[in-house]
Amino acid sequence: MKNMDFADKLQNYRRQKGMSQEKLAEAIGVSRQAVSKWESGQSYPETDKLIALCELFEVSMDHLVRGVPTEKRELPPESNGSAMFRYRYHYEYKSERTWFGLPLLHINVGRGMYVAKGIIAIGNISIGAVSLGLIALGGLSLGVLAAGVISLAAIALALILALGGFAAGFIAAGGAAVGVLAFGGFAVGVYSFGGLAIASRIAVGGYASGHIAIGDAVSGTYSLAIPDGDFTGVPAEQVRVLINQEYPKLWKPLTEWIVSLFH
Repeated sequence: MKNMDFADKLQNYRRQKGMSQEKLAEAIGVSRQAVSKWESGQSYPETDKLIALCELFEVSMDHLVRGVPTEKRELPPESNGSAMFRYRYHYEYKSERTWFGLPLLHINVGRGMYVAKGIIAIGNISIGAVSLGLIALGGLSLGVLAAGVISLAAIALALILALGGFAAGFIAAGGAAVGVLAFGGFAVGVYSFGGLAIASRIAVGGYASGHIAIGDAVSGTYSLAIPDGDFTGVPAEQVRVLINQEYPKLWKPLTEWIVSLFH
């Protein structure tokens, strides 16, 4: 019976916070079974867990353990809430409205690999039509690592447009880019443009290697050197004739955009 006063208060404070036993356990780093035993008076938390509970409920140790009356206390100024943050850093929200069985908005962030799944998903790992997270998967994906139809990330993989430090997609732009259309410091693709451009068809850059290569240093079947790094030194009409000769079926707007680089 010694622990029952503590057990009752623990249960009351947990309910005031609107937390389940599972959420409380997660917040202070124990199992749900441990919380259940504390609340039933079968066991007693260790000192570090008691401290965590006091920080979480904002009460003194004397009050929680001994039953000394007390007001909810403020954290010391020097702590700036850091101890509380250490144990409570998890937030989840799921909208009641759904679409195709998924919540319109799911937010699930915290210390750990929390997964958010929704039409709009925000989480450590996010999966959705619009995804934002450390790892983001979906239609429009933004994150450290992102994969989707359109992706923006440090590492971006996309079906259509990828923008990132490393980018791979149909259209890819980044420090290193791989794609059908590749733009970057190091670009590899069918059509590549960048400091170092390698392409199976047309390459334009500082160093360019491709069937048609245009740049300061060039290597290709048809090579056009840029005098003194000045793109306007290469006749635009010469570029147009060469592209039309080698790739007569190339999409005209792409041809004209490449030609415009030399005006």
